[in-house]
Amino acid sequence: MDHAPSASQHDDRLTLRRATWGDYVALTKPGIIGGNTISVMGGYFLAARGEFDLLVFASAVLGLALVIASGCAFNNVIDRDIDAVMRRTRGRPLVQGRITPTAALGFATLLGVAGFVLLALGTNVLAVGLAGFGFAIYVGAYSLYMKRHSEYGTLVGSLSGAMPPVVGYCAVTGQFDGGALTLLAIFCLWQMPHSYAIAIFRREDYQAASIPVLPVVRGIATARHYILGYILAFVAASLALGVAGYAGPGYLFIALIMGGYWLYLAMQGYRIRDEERWAKRVFGFSILTITALSLMMSLDAYLVSFSPLWNEFY
Repeated sequence: MDHAPSASQHDDRLTLRRATWGDYVALTKPGIIGGNTISVMGGYFLAARGEFDLLVFASAVLGLALVIASGCAFNNVIDRDIDAVMRRTRGRPLVQGRITPTAALGFATLLGVAGFVLLALGTNVLAVGLAGFGFAIYVGAYSLYMKRHSEYGTLVGSLSGAMPPVVGYCAVTGQFDGGALTLLAIFCLWQMPHSYAIAIFRREDYQAASIPVLPVVRGIATARHYILGYILAFVAASLALGVAGYAGPGYLFIALIMGGYWLYLAMQGYRIRDEERWAKRVFGFSILTITALSLMMSLDAYLVSFSPLWNEFY
């Protein structure tokens, strides 16, 4: 005997019909994927030193892009209650009901499986393991717990944000060496002032959603100190990549110029009264800085051969 669909089933069907391909793409946060793809390429070319293996390159870039897309889609499901009270996220497909949580979870799972299969087929065990570690940190430790319960959530989340260039690097080398460790440090340190700047000019949103980011918990004055300190450490780490011979003089020059100006912007925060405008400048230049460094990692190997700087003194 046939039964008429319940009201909730009818609503779900309408929701699914309203969803568009663009809604599913939005779940993956394309901007995040784009930025991380550039950093994966930077890590790959930094390790490849002018050589190119299409299978490894394509598997690393496409596979990790799918894994990141999966993590972002899972994050959308987990954060849908938070997104509903934040102005910049109220229009997301899950919040608006254009996609159901069940459909989003299925989509995220398919993306993740496809991404890890690609990485496994074309790279190596270390690259797959690092991608899995980053995924677990982002979806598990950060999204499910730390983001909502601790001001140190940003620090924990930075580990996942730093994985893409490390995966690209280790896909080539098959080992976690000094270059991989330096990349991890650079991108972890970069994440902190970048994220704190967002939290300053989006402070009201974070307060409304009860997210304990440092600028909310300890105030903007304290956040300024942390931003300056992390940028100083970032500049040192980014220069160390060139000094140690993993990157060439072109990269070293760009790292010095971009890092120096980002540091200058951070120090301006002690004089400028418009904190929101200052934070937006710090945030905007952070994107330019990490993009420039990633591009130079890719280009430098094709411009000149290089060795550790200290070799010049022996």
